Amino acid sequence: MKILVINCSPVRNGATAEIVSLVSSNVNSGNEVRTICIDDYDIKFCKGCRKCHITAKCFREDDVNKIIAEFEWADKIVAVSPSYWADIPGQFKAFIDRCTPWCNTHEPHATIPRGKKGYVIALRTGSSKRECDKIIASIEHFYGHLEIEACGSLGLCSVEYKEDVASKTNEITEFCRRFINSQT
Repeated sequence: MKILVINCSPVRNGATAEIVSLVSSNVNSGNEVRTICIDDYDIKFCKGCRKCHITAKCFREDDVNKIIAEFEWADKIVAVSPSYWADIPGQFKAFIDRCTPWCNTHEPHATIPRGKKGYVIALRTGSSKRECDKIIASIEHFYGHLEIEACGSLGLCSVEYKEDVASKTNEITEFCRRFINSQT
């Protein structure tokens, strides 16, 4: 199985990156695993011109197609996102906006291969799961428009620094076990 784990944070070595590393190590046995950090890519903002509704591609020149190639490669995609003001980070939101050419709400639209499964891990510094639920809903909504089946999620509270991840290791390991063993 091919698994893509995305660090949706612009911080390459914080708590989100620590979770990405933990997920990768939990799922690498017998699988091909790739990890990417959204901040390693040049992503220009969507201009809202809707040209992609006619052409099924964006006129902007950047790295979005490189990330889409990773999506095309993967069987399962795990997005790991922190809370930035109760939602996904702006860098990941910019990527989602730029995926409009692949959005199934207009014709023509580009497509990625069918049958992909999507998972989400959301983390936040506070103790309320409400923000995690909002992040999960945002990413699952995105998955739906790319026709990636949303198959599971995990919300982690009270995680601000990478040292805080240690107390969540069992939850993350169990989540990984479930999605590796699942047919969905």
